Amino acid sequence: MTPDLMEEGARRMREYAQKRAQATASGGREASFGRLLKLGEPDFAHGVALYLEDITVSFDGFKALNALSLTVNVGELRCIIGPNGAGKTTMMDCITGKTRPDTGRVFFGSTIDLLRLTEPQIAQIGVGRKFQKPTVYEELSVFENLELALAADRRVRASLLSRLSGAQLDRIGEVLTLIHLRGEAQRTAGLLSHGQKQWLEIGMLLMQDPKLLLLDEPVAGMTDEETERTAELFLSLEGQHSLVVVEHDMKFVEQLTQGHKKVTVLHEGSVLAEGKLADVQANDKVVEVYLGR
Repeated sequence: MTPDLMEEGARRMREYAQKRAQATASGGREASFGRLLKLGEPDFAHGVALYLEDITVSFDGFKALNALSLTVNVGELRCIIGPNGAGKTTMMDCITGKTRPDTGRVFFGSTIDLLRLTEPQIAQIGVGRKFQKPTVYEELSVFENLELALAADRRVRASLLSRLSGAQLDRIGEVLTLIHLRGEAQRTAGLLSHGQKQWLEIGMLLMQDPKLLLLDEPVAGMTDEETERTAELFLSLEGQHSLVVVEHDMKFVEQLTQGHKKVTVLHEGSVLAEGKLADVQANDKVVEVYLGR
């Protein structure tokens, strides 16, 4: 073997060792049965979608979050309840990069440290958030809103020159059916009811194929029928996506958590109780600070 070949072989061995170290030191890629991840792709091999550890956030001396720890599994639908001021919105702000905690860790899967990323970067890797008030493009049609939300190059030139592929049209059709708006596809979004606008915004998030959905009081202001349909929608998404639902409507929470699903109660920035809804509702501390007698 010539010196040149020996040097080239040694170089390739170093590169291989370096790649292997990068693939396993981040915690979990070796356990992914040989699956290679793209740069910036979260690893869910351990079954955890979201991991918060000892998150503390203070505003002028007031602790909005106080050593909050929380784990959400892949494909899980988790409801978060608690009184106003419990820290629910601040928790979502920390996950999405809007607020930086004083201390603690926030991981997406086992490889992505969300505290190192910006808000746009967090959205790009698959974390979608829906606020309480729907934000849609009211002057555009329902179909056009979903088209704009496609996970693609949305720069002006690309948008002007691109045409939807058959697969993209099929995907928009699937989402329209899922959010109960197929019959409203060409309707101007501003003419939709409040509940329909909520569904449309959820559909816009789904067009971006998020792995984790954060939903803040999604049924506020909805009719009973719209609330029931929203529950059906979320249950259909369970398993395909991980969902964190912050909600005060206990009837809606009950619809989402039948069986052995876990509910988390926040109070004063920490987890007060966690478990099946019936157990949480029977917890004396939860009754005292939130549910009332």
